[in-house]
Amino acid sequence: MSYIDEVKEQVKKRDPHEPEFYQAVEEVLDSIGPVLERHPEFIKARIVERLTEPERVISFRVPWVDDRNEFHVNRGFRVEFNSAIGPYKGGLRFHPSVNLSILKFLGFEQVFKNALTTTMIGGGKGGSDFDPKGKSDVEVMSFCQSFMSELFRHIGASTDVPAGDIGVGGREIGYLFGQYKRLANCFEGVLTGKGLNWGGSLIRPEATGYGQVYFAMEMLESRNLTMDGKTCIISGAGNVAQFAAEKVLDYGGKVLTFSDSSGFIYDEEGIDREKLAYVKRLKNEERGRIREYVDKFPKAEYYAVDPTLDHNPLWNIKADIALPGATQNEINEKDARNLIDNGCICVSEGANMPSTPGAVDQFIDHRLLFGPAKAANAGGVATSALEMSQNSMRLAWSRKEVDEKLHRIMRSIHATCVDNAEKYGSPGNLVAGANIAGFFKVACSMMDQGLV
Repeated sequence: MSYIDEVKEQVKKRDPHEPEFYQAVEEVLDSIGPVLERHPEFIKARIVERLTEPERVISFRVPWVDDRNEFHVNRGFRVEFNSAIGPYKGGLRFHPSVNLSILKFLGFEQVFKNALTTTMIGGGKGGSDFDPKGKSDVEVMSFCQSFMSELFRHIGASTDVPAGDIGVGGREIGYLFGQYKRLANCFEGVLTGKGLNWGGSLIRPEATGYGQVYFAMEMLESRNLTMDGKTCIISGAGNVAQFAAEKVLDYGGKVLTFSDSSGFIYDEEGIDREKLAYVKRLKNEERGRIREYVDKFPKAEYYAVDPTLDHNPLWNIKADIALPGATQNEINEKDARNLIDNGCICVSEGANMPSTPGAVDQFIDHRLLFGPAKAANAGGVATSALEMSQNSMRLAWSRKEVDEKLHRIMRSIHATCVDNAEKYGSPGNLVAGANIAGFFKVACSMMDQGLV
């Protein structure tokens, strides 16, 4: 049994009930064999074993009161995975599906994603099985204040800097920051995604979606193609999907779909800026469901989720480019074949690990332009790092300045992935390139800092 296989078995045996975490670990380990061959010192120092074990896992109860004065208790977590290149950095997710496996997978991915951004930030992730959907502002505030009453002990501007994720937007970040400031008696850049009036950065809400499209543009340019005139299918309807659609329109593309947990809409005429503005209002202000889109624009079609299907019909719509922006494992092997059979040429991941291993293999085998999440969706955390820089300097950069920095970072990430894939024998495989580049940077930093 090879060294890599031994580590895989060790992780699986140690955490047998954490499939998402194991999936993330396996993908990275399958890429880094050539690095370990050239650097046996990493094996001697047990870098891989140390990297697959979080530095710290914090679990706590979160009691809160609803509008009927009824008591509830949820679980809260923070996984502080690796701080070799900077303070822990990664989002908070509030969703009923949250468990330790999902947060460990997200935290592990974050380590390598953050290493690719060219900024000095480590990797972490956190959240709760609390569901903000359908809750009043007062109920969300009650929960957020209780959650932060424990989390504040473990975070800080130079220690651990959380951000938003699924279920945690500007409203939740505001309530969390207010409670942190109250308890710590300190106004510091301890959270990113803050409001512009109190330390937030321009472009931060847009950054993941914009970055996803910037990365797609870099891939297209490598084959002398552009976004202009291309059709795009997008999953999700939150920040990532909305701003990916906005940037697609900027570059002359045509957006056909949005989705949420209830189903998806398909607008053959295309989702123009007027329709996109409606989706933003529907999801961000009214907190409605995407099916309401067809009430406003009746020429569009709505398809409810059918749990009996072995595929997602959204990915069977003919399009040139796919931009998954919803959640993990939303594209399976059959979905990938449907995309390929329908002539898709480019997949750029905006969600975290939205494609299953079988789907990724399909994309690589058929030589699609494929941007893995840890590279293609790194724009969000990269801009969070820019927000941290502005907070440290007590400055606020213009929208143009931040967007230009984001674009440069995404261009740099693409070039790094291409170069490392070539260097280690997998030309064109950006999955291998991203994993190798992120791993090498973190591993070298861990070697420099000794056995800690």
